[in-house]
Amino acid sequence: GTPGEEHAYRVELKLMADVGLVGYPNAGKSTLLTELTDATPKVASYPFTTINPIIGTLVFPNYSRIRIADIPGLIDGASEGIGLGHHFLRHIERSRFLIFVIDMASHDGRDPTEDYQNLRKELETYNPELADRPSLVLANKMDEPEAEEHLEKFKKETGLDPLAISAGLGEGTDSIKEILYEQFFGK
Repeated sequence: GTPGEEHAYRVELKLMADVGLVGYPNAGKSTLLTELTDATPKVASYPFTTINPIIGTLVFPNYSRIRIADIPGLIDGASEGIGLGHHFLRHIERSRFLIFVIDMASHDGRDPTEDYQNLRKELETYNPELADRPSLVLANKMDEPEAEEHLEKFKKETGLDPLAISAGLGEGTDSIKEILYEQFFGK
């Protein structure tokens, strides 16, 4: 034979999920994943509980399935590589549908409207195609007293009407399942 060829390749692993949960740390993404799927991620009331993406499978009564990825909380500057931003954002690229989980109770003192706008900006900066991805916005933690006031402000400033839920109480998760089923399988 003749001498072979040598090549160096870089292989990058990206999780493949139908839906990606996007939000700031401690917004309730892991709790929501637990409510929707068979996954059992670590759930705690402090930021960065999730340090690796977790995938769960939502199984419908007719045995149709959707894979949902809990992407660890993004921070401002993630698209520029701050923190582990690039490591987390690359997994979102493979998701066909995005769910923005917004903490309407504003537990960490952040403004829910700014959170949503900053998340959109980080995704668009990282990959402009992500801005055109179909998505759903969830107003999470609506069981908290201050959430209603923040929700009204959010609606006024963004022009959006997010789906109000409380992942911790399981309220609103049936509506999410219906929306996802219609998005992926039609009526």
